[in-house]
Amino acid sequence: MRPLDGITVIALEHAIAAPLCTRQLADLGARVIKIERPGAGDFARAYDDRVRGLSSHFVWTNRSKESLTLDLKQPVAMQVLARLLERADVLVQNLAPGAAGRLGLGHEALSGHHPRMIVCDISGYGDDPTHPGPYRDKKAYDLLIQSEAGFLSVTGTPGEPAKAGCSIADIAAGMHAYSSILAALLQRGRTGRGCRIDISMLEATTEWMGFPLYYAFDGAASPPRAGAAHATIYPYGPFPAGDGQVVMLGLQNEREWVAFCAQVLRRPALATDERFASNPRRNAARAELRAILVEAFAALTGDELVQRLDAAQIANARVNDMAAVWAHPQLRARGRWAEVDSPVGPLPALQPPGSGGAAWSPRMDPLPALGQHTDAILAEFGWSPAEIAAMRDAGAV
Repeated sequence: MRPLDGITVIALEHAIAAPLCTRQLADLGARVIKIERPGAGDFARAYDDRVRGLSSHFVWTNRSKESLTLDLKQPVAMQVLARLLERADVLVQNLAPGAAGRLGLGHEALSGHHPRMIVCDISGYGDDPTHPGPYRDKKAYDLLIQSEAGFLSVTGTPGEPAKAGCSIADIAAGMHAYSSILAALLQRGRTGRGCRIDISMLEATTEWMGFPLYYAFDGAASPPRAGAAHATIYPYGPFPAGDGQVVMLGLQNEREWVAFCAQVLRRPALATDERFASNPRRNAARAELRAILVEAFAALTGDELVQRLDAAQIANARVNDMAAVWAHPQLRARGRWAEVDSPVGPLPALQPPGSGGAAWSPRMDPLPALGQHTDAILAEFGWSPAEIAAMRDAGAV
């Protein structure tokens, strides 16, 4: 038995934030019915075609779901949705701000008939009608939220900001939605009542910016953009070895600095050099220290440098590309790769972190084709074959 077996989630979702949230609920056993527009579906289906014709984003965030197509502009489709909600525990939506409310799908409208329902609204800037804020109706894409939350101000090189290579604002919102829904389910178990959860991409991403925010507290300067290096700890970042490999290493304290000088650089006297005698001094003299390190590492291959770092118990890592991550020996040794079926056949999928071991296994069911489950769901909820055919003829499903 999985933790969320018996929980039904209705998802009016697209893109990344809401689908990532509901996929994780599905991982734990929840039944997720994904409502998609007839003919087009979740627009993330068309972001690219990198996975044997399927979108990389869609493959990542939509396994283990059922796809039901509904044109919510048609009354009969809204009747279908209303009947689904009678059995639902959770409604997750990331439509445009105010759209769910106009459809009668806000928590206030639903709670009278469905007092146990948990409604999770995900938006760019927050969709609370009592505290709308001036940004409520602005379009909010991941990169725009990275900008508004200050992420770009501390990421990149001194000469140019850089966005994250993955959708961190969407991921932050999806993760906070997921954890908040789990908390709401626990609370409902005690009180018998559902609630509304209002998730803002801006607020979720700003929460993840806690370190740079407090570093710049009370008007202090923000952390400088330092590329792949740490902005305030040194040495902490990527360094080239003599064979062209790049090795990431990081020192956290003075004990490690002494070991690094003695065992990796094999220059123990450097540990007491006044220029580098504390992290603030090393950080201030990072250009001078980097020149010393690059010269020393030029005599070593990447493998030799990693061996010295490991022997000295200095934290280090390879700077892997995606091909190296697919083949990562640690992921393989721990058996973290599984397979899920899809409209184009079996695909590899990383098992969710934190699975239940012997207690339960994550759900790893197929990716749905657009509308794949429409007829089966409609029949399950009481519509006859003739009624389903009529809805299909009318373009309602």
